[in-house]
Amino acid sequence: MKKLSYTSLFIFLFISSAITAQYQPKNLSKEDIKKAHQWVDKTYKSLSQDEKLGQLFIVALYTNKDENHISQIRNIVVNDKIGGLILMQDDAAREINLVNEFQQKSKVPLIIGMDAEWGLYQRIAAAHKFPWAMTLGAIQDKNLIEQMSAKIAEDCHRMGINWDFAPVVDVNTNPNNPIIGNRSFGSEVDNVINSALSYSNGLQNNNILAAIKHFPGHGDTSTDSHLDLPVVSHSLDRLNSIELAPFKALMDKGIGGVMVAHLYVPSLEPAKGIPASVSKNIITGLLKEKLGYKGLIITDALNMGAVANKFKPGELDAMAFKAGNDIMLFSQGVADGKKLIQKAIDNKEIPQSRVEESVKKILLTKYFLGLDHYTPNNSENVNNDLNNNSHKVLVQNLYSNALTLLKDDKKLLPLTGKQVYYVPLEEAPYQTFANQLGSAVIIKKANEVNTIPANSTVIVGLHKDNSTAYKPYKISAESKKILSELTKNQNIILNVFGSAYALKDIDISKVSTVLVSYENNDDSMTATADALNGKTKIWGRLPVLVNDQLKAGMGMDLNPAAASTTNMNSTVFTTSKQQ
Repeated sequence: MKKLSYTSLFIFLFISSAITAQYQPKNLSKEDIKKAHQWVDKTYKSLSQDEKLGQLFIVALYTNKDENHISQIRNIVVNDKIGGLILMQDDAAREINLVNEFQQKSKVPLIIGMDAEWGLYQRIAAAHKFPWAMTLGAIQDKNLIEQMSAKIAEDCHRMGINWDFAPVVDVNTNPNNPIIGNRSFGSEVDNVINSALSYSNGLQNNNILAAIKHFPGHGDTSTDSHLDLPVVSHSLDRLNSIELAPFKALMDKGIGGVMVAHLYVPSLEPAKGIPASVSKNIITGLLKEKLGYKGLIITDALNMGAVANKFKPGELDAMAFKAGNDIMLFSQGVADGKKLIQKAIDNKEIPQSRVEESVKKILLTKYFLGLDHYTPNNSENVNNDLNNNSHKVLVQNLYSNALTLLKDDKKLLPLTGKQVYYVPLEEAPYQTFANQLGSAVIIKKANEVNTIPANSTVIVGLHKDNSTAYKPYKISAESKKILSELTKNQNIILNVFGSAYALKDIDISKVSTVLVSYENNDDSMTATADALNGKTKIWGRLPVLVNDQLKAGMGMDLNPAAASTTNMNSTVFTTSKQQ
């Protein structure tokens, strides 16, 4: 490599410092960075103004909609020269083929995104489901989270996806939150930060862009922003210590994207009813200038009711760009948005330098993601590649490590050698758990509990619907009544196959043993059965404040392997706060 002159070295250092918070692969040389900027400058100069503005938009591609929808997206890609796509439901092979086609039609390769917080399963039913963030928040070894997101990155590459709109870094302090809940790592700031950093590293170390969301913090809301505009009315001190804290901690960790929420936050935006996603005070004033974030700033989906019900398509896009966003996600009016942005430039409301800043950031990110050239993906056998034994083994290990034992007063675990009865309650499937427990376990339906002999060991399974992260956590009055009756003359192991929030109004004072499995699916049920049978260690910690008795960080260690070396009939327990 030629020796850099003083002037060129100064320019290089200036450029390098400008992208310190921008995603870039590790171990780049000065020559690598120089080539990246040369490609960006050359590409930028080759674009017309209309093509430059097109880079600011990402639209949604559904494969479960009709051919008219596909044709509309094809026309937008070709005519509006957009910068990217977000893949929605549901056919993986067709998505690959369409992405290949659209990439070939694009002068600048498209950045392809997906909401894949719990893996591609979030949008592609044939893929394997990874645990929700709340489950991951219970895991003590955060390296496991990085292993998971590295596997998600592998799946993304298989699909031609470059950007996973994850992780959620909202601190979920509201148990009744209708939109975040299971999507959050928990109610404790440090745990959210550590978990999110591991998740982001697993993606970005494997060349998939991450996006921390939903800035400035969606964890204490009671309104679903898909439907209407939530209000976060906390003081600035509270916002700085809770809602904003994860974003501030992660800003300088090289995470390539921040997604801005549709929230009204009066402490940050004095104009009444202005969502954060279109607030210049919040995006430019706080995120860019005060916090110094230099990566890509993207709106939350612009079709969500919080903003779509209040502003016209196109108008909304222009407002979002004026506020400081680089990318308008899920745009409903690309052509009108481009016209209105150009009108604002012509009227001196926005300088052309704003377009240059955003487009060059987008191009630079595309280059670092390898999109200076595009290699088509093969759609054959994709469903098997997204759902096979390698996924299953990893996922069951994650659920195993998340299991949280809150109490075991009578030392009922592990189950080895005991006659056990099992009573499944609530609405979701339970048969996998029953099968994995073993043939010695006797299943009793809710109407058969009176036939269980007194002083028996009885597992009560609360199996909550796992079909969506947004389901409520409430346990039925009938299930609570059955549990209460059983505690009078039985030794109860209460196993929650759902959010720990399900325990918030359940009296567990007379329940010997309480285990939280967080989710109800085949992988979580298999992992739980193995733990109850003494095959694996239990050492998760509660990631959320549930009530005055069940606080974040609670949990007991149960290590049957260690116990077996000292006394086959004893079990080792330790209690500690989450680190």
